[in-house]
Amino acid sequence: MILSGFNTLLTVVFLGLLVLAIFCFVDAVLRREDAFRAADKNTKNFWLILLGVGVAVHLIGVPGLGFLLTIVVVIANIVYLVDVRPALIQVGGGRGGGRYRGSSSDGPYGPYNGGR
Repeated sequence: MILSGFNTLLTVVFLGLLVLAIFCFVDAVLRREDAFRAADKNTKNFWLILLGVGVAVHLIGVPGLGFLLTIVVVIANIVYLVDVRPALIQVGGGRGGGRYRGSSSDGPYGPYNGGR
């Protein structure tokens, strides 16, 4: 009885980790290549390979090394989420740019109010 509940919990956790890995991979696919360079992070290809292998590890599962590889993949996903993704958003890399985009009347020192 307890073992079946534990197996259910593990299944839910691994499905959550799979969803996280897929989200990170898709997010990296949708970002621009130059945003990775502008944010001074590794290249887009590096992150696509790393996150893509992570999705494959979750989908296929590797006997013997499965748990260890899952931990490595989770760490890579967390690094992408808390370090790389915010830097890409800040430099305006893909999908709407950063949080603050300003208006079309903004000049180099702030908004232009037409001489008022």
